[in-house]
Amino acid sequence: MVYERRFGMQISWEWYRVFYYAARYGNFSRAAEVMLSDQPNVTRTVRNLEAALGCQLFVRSNRGCTLTPEGAKLFSAVEAAHERIEDGEYELSRDRSLEAGVITVGASETALHELLIDAIRRFHSHYPGIRVRIFNHSTPQAVAALHDGLVDLAVVSTPTAVRPPITERGLSVFRECAVAGAQLSDLRGRTLSLSELSQYPLIMLGRGTMTYEFYTELFSRSGVELRADIEAATTDQVLPMVAAGLGIGFLPVSFAQPGIASGEVFELKLSFTIPERRICLLKRSDMPLSIAARELEKQLVGDSGQLRNV
Repeated sequence: MVYERRFGMQISWEWYRVFYYAARYGNFSRAAEVMLSDQPNVTRTVRNLEAALGCQLFVRSNRGCTLTPEGAKLFSAVEAAHERIEDGEYELSRDRSLEAGVITVGASETALHELLIDAIRRFHSHYPGIRVRIFNHSTPQAVAALHDGLVDLAVVSTPTAVRPPITERGLSVFRECAVAGAQLSDLRGRTLSLSELSQYPLIMLGRGTMTYEFYTELFSRSGVELRADIEAATTDQVLPMVAAGLGIGFLPVSFAQPGIASGEVFELKLSFTIPERRICLLKRSDMPLSIAARELEKQLVGDSGQLRNV
């Protein structure tokens, strides 16, 4: 490594390294021993540095060497630089061994509950020194955060509508269902079309979410306009409102199952199939991941790379 000074002179960092050890031990022979070098090489390097800087750095004697005032001033700067380099090497060593680090992940609510929480739990059991910061986003928000470099990875539900340099990899698939509360018990056992569903109040995640876009497209393919009577901010708000009799809701089966099991809501029979959706891992192809983030990516993808059913 070579440093170019303001007046055009180039000085190698190796010269400063030799100077640092010579000053630290006060003895050229001891410095050479520590650096696995020899005393003549240390003497020659110090002389070159003194010539380049235009001042004497050491006073030599039979007992060793001491710093001149100019040498002491230089040593204080070189010592600080050396310590910072050592600190950086130590931090990189900890990163390589996964003893420390921070990973930021943008996650949609469904992806968080269906897959990410369990994956983070497993990851943390192996690497307790790694901090994982999770930002609860809608899919578009998570994509935007990834694009802006605010998160390392995003784990979201489809559709994603991503474009390069963001890449998408499927992790798992999940199914959704339509549920209603006791106030609509007359629908129990009936097979309903999308057109018939649209005659009842619908509770959906709000506009701006990919879930809303997904159901807008689903209704549109059947020639039915989607009109949400209530737009929820989060998925876990839908079930209580359905149970309260405010309308019909669409939910991932895992979100709906507790309410179905308790009898608060029941699953509607449909004349159509709600397409499966995927949970995907997104990352930027033009930005390298840290060692810790790559390890989390491996945890999420799994050894087989096959889509998991959740």
